[in-house]
Amino acid sequence: MAETRTLEPDEWELWDTWMRAQRLLTRELDRGLQRDSGISKAEFSVLVTLWQAPGREMRVGELSESLDWEKSRVSHQLTRMENRGFVERTESGSGGRRTRIGLTAKGRHAAQSAVLVHAGNIRHHFFDSLTPEQAAAIRAWSEQTIDRIEPRDGAA
Repeated sequence: MAETRTLEPDEWELWDTWMRAQRLLTRELDRGLQRDSGISKAEFSVLVTLWQAPGREMRVGELSESLDWEKSRVSHQLTRMENRGFVERTESGSGGRRTRIGLTAKGRHAAQSAVLVHAGNIRHHFFDSLTPEQAAAIRAWSEQTIDRIEPRDGAA
């Protein structure tokens, strides 16, 4: 069994700085969505996921899996979004047992608008301050981390 080591002070400092930067960036992007588009991060996630789905709709279970959310969370979120006119539920399958969720015209407009606003905020708060070398290093490290934690092709 590998020996467990604590972090050195400079490693703790780097970790804390990185975590704070992540929190601040996430906070600013979330605030930007609310301020500039009038939607929450959760609404944005649902809108974009449905926007990218074939026919701009999917089964509720598929949406839950795609977002990696519990079905109860998805259900509550969809109810709120239905009340705002962003999505509509339709029944499918034999006896209407499977519910599909799709974007309304208002939902499609909200998704398109929010993507543009969000892209601008990402550029402003993230990309504009990076050199090409920094961006390449972040990409390489991120891909390495993803491959290590969540290997592709079931190679765990």
